[in-house]
Amino acid sequence: MISLTKDILIRGFDDSTHFELGKKSDQMGVSINSIVKDAVEQWLDKKIHVPHVHDLLIYSDEKSMNGFLNSLDRMTSSTEWFKSFAAPPKHHTEKVLSKLNWYNGTVKPYKPHGEDGSKYCGKVIQNITKASTKKPLCCVDFVITDVANNSFTQAMKLEKQYDDARLPGLMFCPYKASDLMNSDITDMIELFLMHDRIFVLKNDDIYKLHITKESIHKIFLN
Repeated sequence: MISLTKDILIRGFDDSTHFELGKKSDQMGVSINSIVKDAVEQWLDKKIHVPHVHDLLIYSDEKSMNGFLNSLDRMTSSTEWFKSFAAPPKHHTEKVLSKLNWYNGTVKPYKPHGEDGSKYCGKVIQNITKASTKKPLCCVDFVITDVANNSFTQAMKLEKQYDDARLPGLMFCPYKASDLMNSDITDMIELFLMHDRIFVLKNDDIYKLHITKESIHKIFLN
């Protein structure tokens, strides 16, 4: 059987990028087509396995969070991601995400606090997992936001439990900036290191934080 090739139109390729790619192509003695084909094949190889990503979101106001959720919804529309969330009763995001047809995995009665908090949050995860029918998750957990507002120590315990048994897909854990500022610095650093990426939401902008442990000597280097 003869395999027919297909043409792919790549948008957003500016003249500068195309020029640099052309130079590399001449230096390596291969065509631009071969370079692009190789890059696509490598990307597909990496996507065979679904990522188990655990991300931290830091925000200070509802407007910034709502903007992020709307953008996240647009990015995941017409994709295989199972869009889901969990939130306290009457939380501002419940109306936003329900309107966008995200699955609400919150278990009733709502009891994430106290001694049975871990058990309750486990039920929420099970509820979302069952509804996902094995699709990769795109989940935003506002239950952890509520728990952190009452007990940062309890929130850390729940974070550790999830980090040890991650689900396939993207799990976003939103924290209010005020709760982080009121927490112990040791707990804050541990929370940062527990997540793969840290994003700060400000209005329509998203900032990515990079946390690394440094020695005193590096303060005096470039």
